[in-house]
Amino acid sequence: MSHFSQIKTQIRNLTSLQAALTDLGIDWKSGPQEVRGYQGQTYTADLAIEQENGYDIGFRWNGTEYELVSDLQFWNQATPVERFLSKVTQRYAYHTVLNETTQKGFQMTEQQQNPDGSIRLVLQRWSA
Repeated sequence: MSHFSQIKTQIRNLTSLQAALTDLGIDWKSGPQEVRGYQGQTYTADLAIEQENGYDIGFRWNGTEYELVSDLQFWNQATPVERFLSKVTQRYAYHTVLNETTQKGFQMTEQQQNPDGSIRLVLQRWSA
């Protein structure tokens, strides 16, 4: 019986996910990678984060989104899984907004980190 849990996300772009993890100072390996779990079980993921305890975290494409895959019994991050995903999702959204708006000709002119943890972006586009 597998101990791996799959947690749904709204993450659909691997490049933005990789940038988000890098922003958060999380070392990751591009896949396919074997994510290690309980009693030597493995799960193939598109991106893996090694933990010091030998049990990994992965993100795997399920056909719709990149779901988080891990043996949660051996979660070894500074924050609980819900907070971890919240931080990753915020940075992912940041990169997604920048990528999409840049493709449409916008440039970021201002960025502000608010006391509540939200990020305010000001974008502009010049038209001829």
